[in-house]
Formats: sequence, C-alpha cells, structure tokens
Amino acid sequence: MTVHQSVLELIGRTPMVRAQRLDTGSCELFLKLESANPGGSIKDRIGLSMIEGAEKAGRIRPGDTLVEGTAGNTGLGLALVAQQKGYRLILVVPDKMSREKIFNLKAMGAEVVLTRSDVAKGHPDYYQDMAERIARETPGAYFINQFGNPDNPLAHIQTTGPEILEQMDGRVDAVVLGCGSSGTLSGLSKFFAEHSPQTEMILADPVGSILAQYINEGTLSTKSASWMVEGIGEDFLPSISDFTRVKKAYAISDKESFLTARELLGKEGVLGGSSTGTLVAAALKYCREQSSPKRVVTLVCDTGNKYLSKMYNDYWMLDNGFLERERHGDLRDLLLRPFAQRDTVVIGPNELLITAYTRMKLYDVSQLPVMDGHKLVGIVDESDVLMHVHADETRFRDPVSTAMMSNLQMLAVSEPIESLLPVFERGHVAIVVDGEQFLGLITRIDLLNYLRRKVN
Repeated sequence: MTVHQSVLELIGRTPMVRAQRLDTGSCELFLKLESANPGGSIKDRIGLSMIEGAEKAGRIRPGDTLVEGTAGNTGLGLALVAQQKGYRLILVVPDKMSREKIFNLKAMGAEVVLTRSDVAKGHPDYYQDMAERIARETPGAYFINQFGNPDNPLAHIQTTGPEILEQMDGRVDAVVLGCGSSGTLSGLSKFFAEHSPQTEMILADPVGSILAQYINEGTLSTKSASWMVEGIGEDFLPSISDFTRVKKAYAISDKESFLTARELLGKEGVLGGSSTGTLVAAALKYCREQSSPKRVVTLVCDTGNKYLSKMYNDYWMLDNGFLERERHGDLRDLLLRPFAQRDTVVIGPNELLITAYTRMKLYDVSQLPVMDGHKLVGIVDESDVLMHVHADETRFRDPVSTAMMSNLQMLAVSEPIESLLPVFERGHVAIVVDGEQFLGLITRIDLLNYLRRKVN
C-alpha cells in the first residue's frame, strides 16, 4: 500500500466495472468509475492538466487568481487543485447547480458567483461570458477557459484513453460519452483514432442541447432549450471540439437520465450523478440496437453524493414530475407527502416545541400536523412556535399542544382545486380529509408544482 504525498496523486487510474444486472442486449457494458477521483469526478483530470499547463507555460504562479465558468464538476476539479497549489479561485456557476456542489466548492475555499441558467452564450449573465468578464476586470487574473483550453482534451489523451485501452485489454468496440466543454470527447476521439481506430465514439446528449441534432443531421440549431442534467449538453460548439469521429448521438430526456441513474444504483450498486444517467441510458440504447456482441465502455462521470437533494430525493423527483403516483382525479393528486404512506412529517401533542422546531428544520417544512394516533388534533407552524417562545425561550420545553392551532378548517378530498385559493389567501395550508380520515397537507408550492406538471 502506497502512502501518497497529496490528493493530487490520486487523480486518474480509476477502476473499471462490468455491468451485471442491466439489460445490455447482446453486448457487454463496462463502467469506468471516474467518481473514484478524489474530487468525485472526471473533471479532476482536466483541473490538474489546465492548471499545470498554465504553470509550465509561465502564465500563473501560486498566489495568483484563477477564474472560470462551470456548469458542473470542472469547478470542483479546479478547486481541488487550486487549494493544493495555493491559488485564489473565482467560479461563476449557473443557478441549476446542485446545492451539494456549491457547498463543496465553498468548503474548499473557492469564491462562488451564481448567475442565471436560462440564458444562452452571448448574454452578459451567461456563466462563461460572465467569468471571462470577471477575469478581464480583475487585475492579474487568469481565465482558465475550459472551452478553449487545449490542456483540457490533453488530459484524456494522456491519461483516460490509455487507461481504458489497458483495462479492456485493447478491445473496445464503442465508447459512449457526453460533451460539455468537449474535452473528454475530443481527447478520447484523438486517442482512439491513433491507438484503436475501429472503436466507435457515441455521444449521449440531454434533450434541449443542440449537439445530438448536429451529429445525426449535420445541422446546427440556433436555439437550445433548458435541461436539468448537469455538466453536459451545449448551446454552441466549443472551439476545442472535434466531432469528426462521433458516429451517432442519442438525445436523452431528463426523466430518463434520472431514472437510469437510480436504476444503476439499484441494480449495480453504482452511485452516479445526473450526467452518468444520460450516458448509461444512451449506452443501453446503443447496446440493445446491436445485432452482434460488442464491448462497450461508458463513464460514471461523477458521484451521486452531489445529487442527494435532487434526483435521489423522491420528493424532488415527484415535485418535478419524474416519478408518478397513482392518479385519483381529486385533491389527493396534489398531496406530495400522503399521510397514509407515512410520508407526512408529523408531531404529537405531548411532544416538546423544541422537537417540533427541530423537525421543521430537518425536513425543511413550515408546519406540522399534530396527530394523536391517527386523529388530527391540530396544526403547528413556525409562527405558532415563534409567538409562543419569543418572550421566553424556556417555553421551547412546553408541549406542542400549548401552541398549536386546534380550530381547523378542512377540505374534503372531493373539493375542486379552486377551493384551495381562499385557504391560501388566508395564509393557511390546506388540510385534506376523507370523512374523518386525515389525508395530508397541500401548500402553495404543491399547487404550483401540480400546475407546472400539467403544462409539461
């Protein structure tokens, strides 16, 4: 067992695993676990390559300020390397990035600037344009520019490609990958063109990106749509991109990406991120289309630990329409956390207000049904707790029954959706019942989510 002098020595040399339980048709599907890099993603490779490339060229030295725009894990890779080498790092990230990634970046010392995710290249708030402007306006700053930096694909020519070929004993029929900055795709394309020219390059692209259409039809759309998968897909062609060896592209929806990532965890025990779901979904489509056995490699681009609040959160998936529940045609369809399924967060009348407060914070809810067994006896919300304890904080030790609202107005499950509006106008949450049976609560955001799903 080797003792390493820095986590940077752990970048690369990631393991390869053969899928055993996924339906891969006549093919064998192999998963290269880039999630095993110390920063949790394949972008550790380019973070190291681009910073060390700038050092070798004499463009930067420790203590300088680095600036980059990142919609995914490049920021984490850069933060890891910048921290270890002593650079100040400013990152501009779109607001669709998961909270876990942002917390991780800040914990490593990066300065994070949030910007809009609903604008395209050329707009001043587009994350790359904003990063370039910040670098230009910051004295002595160096703009990393992953989308135009040749040290990005170089990382994959020098490390990722050789590792794959060695692990596969030189026999790789196809590699399925995504494209963000295009470093992985361009680097692996160049490597395999020289060392294994028969290996096909297959692109996995989120629905909304322009790249799948460009590959399959040869046309370049001037319009892109939004997608929720992080780190891959584009609304322009990066200057370092090389798509000449990409044979085919699959456009994968957010829903299929997220569900495939969850399936990967459930069947193979591999906790991958959102882009991993896109790549694996495309790889499975490719495998199932083949009439003869092939050896196919795809990447687990990053760890799913960064998406626990999103695609691995059932409530987030339900909120966004990616998981379905049985439809009833009444107010039950708006209940995100049905009491009958033990999803509703509740409190007992004899439990302490400090417990209610802690439970609200833990589950990120503003009110709790007060249940005496299966009977609803009250509601306690943040304002109830605040009004009870503001003059004497020792009253946190009082029972919930002393602060709860017990004069409840309830809605029958058969009431029309329009009946929710007067409840919300009074500042209340809707309490839904079926006769004497409590079914759950409906909040304003539940109604908004329901209406948005109908539009989609």
